[in-house]
Amino acid sequence: MTFGSCVDRLVLYPSNQPVPVPGGSKITVNPGPDKAAEVEVWSLRTAAIAPTSQPQAFVLAFIGNADRAEYAAQRTVEDWADRPVEVWAVNYPGYGGSTGPARLATIGPAVLAAYDALRAIAGPRPIFLSGMSLGTAAALHVSANRPVAGLVLQNPPPLRKMILERYGWWNLWLIAGPAALHIPSDLDSLANARRTTAPAVFLLAQEDQVVPPRFARAVADAYAGEKRLIPLPGADHNDSPAPAQEAELHAAIDWLWDRSVKGEK
Repeated sequence: MTFGSCVDRLVLYPSNQPVPVPGGSKITVNPGPDKAAEVEVWSLRTAAIAPTSQPQAFVLAFIGNADRAEYAAQRTVEDWADRPVEVWAVNYPGYGGSTGPARLATIGPAVLAAYDALRAIAGPRPIFLSGMSLGTAAALHVSANRPVAGLVLQNPPPLRKMILERYGWWNLWLIAGPAALHIPSDLDSLANARRTTAPAVFLLAQEDQVVPPRFARAVADAYAGEKRLIPLPGADHNDSPAPAQEAELHAAIDWLWDRSVKGEK
């Protein structure tokens, strides 16, 4: 086993059991020259789209390290319920029905392939990005390399910075240093945040035990585009926003929508 594969095993926790998505549709995307490779995407529409109508915009959602696209699609539809959008949620290679081993290095190409497949369908209609935890790194990789209308990012980890600063001291950086070097540049959230200019909403758990607040805030601070920060008091890493913060989130989504779909007021 190589050092890189050890890092993959420490970070990624894939699962493959069937997960139902009521009303959802499965889409298969080819991520590159390997014609046998498949990236599984689940699409789901909000109830705001009339049965005979088409979505006005799309949301491309990216999962955390132990998450699944099937769950993310349903969560994202709830967040955008008042908007006529179609959600596409991506299973990374090794997750769900996506083929290949679960590797950090395969996430970047897979999510760009999903974006490109969605853009071919969306045409000029806006594409928003949504990500939680590791999914924010995938979203920032896309936003740094493709045009997007806006982002909603929850608890973003700067993976290299976290490994070095949180885990390096106890092993004199003999393990943390090489581990940080095995994080692909595709997933360098600090660098990608500096390259992204689309408007963004950051949800930041204030009691996060997985991504301590100072690390998530470092990504938000590095972000080059216009942004709105929504602190989540008392929330841990996977906690949903409390009602007050959920209202702030919906107002922030309104802000993204008005800028990109209606045009900035």
